[in-house]
Amino acid sequence: MTMITLAGTLAIVGAVSAAYYFAMRPVTLRIAVGPPNSEDVKVIQGLTQAFARQHNYVRLRPVPTEGAVASATAIANQTADLAVIRGDLEVPKNAQAVATLRKNVAVLWVPPPVKTPGKKAAPKITKIAQLAGRRIGVIGKTPANVNLLKVIVEQYGVDFSKLDIVQFSTTEAADAVKAHKADVFLAAGPVNSKITTEAVNATAREGTPTFLAIDSADAISQNHPVYDAAEIPAGTYGGSPPRPEEEVKTISFAHHIVARKGLSDTTVAAFARQLFAIRQAVMSEFPLAAKIETPDTDKDAVIPVHPGAAAYVDGEEKSFMDRYSDYIWWALMAMSALGSLGAWFASYLRKDERTTTTSLRGRLLDMLAAARQSGSLEELDRMQGEADDIMRNTLDCFERGGIEEGSLTAFNIALEQFHNAVADRKALLLTMPPDAPKSNVQLIANAS
Repeated sequence: MTMITLAGTLAIVGAVSAAYYFAMRPVTLRIAVGPPNSEDVKVIQGLTQAFARQHNYVRLRPVPTEGAVASATAIANQTADLAVIRGDLEVPKNAQAVATLRKNVAVLWVPPPVKTPGKKAAPKITKIAQLAGRRIGVIGKTPANVNLLKVIVEQYGVDFSKLDIVQFSTTEAADAVKAHKADVFLAAGPVNSKITTEAVNATAREGTPTFLAIDSADAISQNHPVYDAAEIPAGTYGGSPPRPEEEVKTISFAHHIVARKGLSDTTVAAFARQLFAIRQAVMSEFPLAAKIETPDTDKDAVIPVHPGAAAYVDGEEKSFMDRYSDYIWWALMAMSALGSLGAWFASYLRKDERTTTTSLRGRLLDMLAAARQSGSLEELDRMQGEADDIMRNTLDCFERGGIEEGSLTAFNIALEQFHNAVADRKALLLTMPPDAPKSNVQLIANAS
């Protein structure tokens, strides 16, 4: 019984150790991010390297995509575990927020007018409502920026179909601005975006650009919850006079790190913990990492938060024992039941041995009584040899666990009494004359 209990305890310890090992074994998550060479890609690459250097539980494997739309598709198709997506695009139904990677603002500005001799200058644009019929240069090839422009102008009653829209890649934005290829330019990115700054500064070489305020930002936010009202601080893009000269009201949207629904809560919580612990370490190389924020955990959030990320943010992340205590308790109960069952089964299998041992002990007691009446030394020697065999069988049975220590003690007492009886009987027989009748030994002994 003791050996079975010990074996069960060792089995439980082994099971718990194995569970801890597998629970803490590194997990690699595929994260979809794009477009190539973008700031988002650089930040994710930096995080990937930092996680690997620190031998964290969660590791990342970037999956390059053409952009936020393709990254969202990867989550929808479950070809990625995580993805960097744009909040103002359609969010997959199985995507849940883990972190806000960065917030972006919409920047609308008008280059200084070009003076052409003999040609009347076009009316100066100072308001969004004046954009009808104008050529708008959208920086970035993604359709999302065009949709952003549509949301803005329609709030002011401008017919979007009457705009002449031309898109420029981020690499050709500054040249397009210098060449005056549009009347108004729109850029979307972080407040301190290098691309936006270079484009605005290219405009400013010929004069002071005019920034168009989105005064209806609060109304747009109400009608389109994926956008928030925001401000572009004065002097954000440098210069003297500063660009812009005053704070400009605008709208913002976020890039999110999302996880596919169903991804382990424990894994996502660990990823979130690592992410916010390491962002300071990588911000010197990737300043955008400092902008990473915790997700919105409200029930009415635009993108529902992943339960694992919510547990981390709310301080309700479960420890190893919290997660597996129920399993360990049930394992203890099961092992206890198995131990009891094993003990009963072992006892059942040794039933015959116990019966045999009881029979041998009875035989030993019978020989004890016979030894006291025996009149033959040869008979006593034979019984003593039989007693030795009984002793040997009994000890073997004890070694196999067939009898318990208490039964062995009782057997030893009977064996000792038998040997004493044999010794006394032999001593008495040896004192008798050779020709004395052996049947009278007991009578003589009693008379003496």
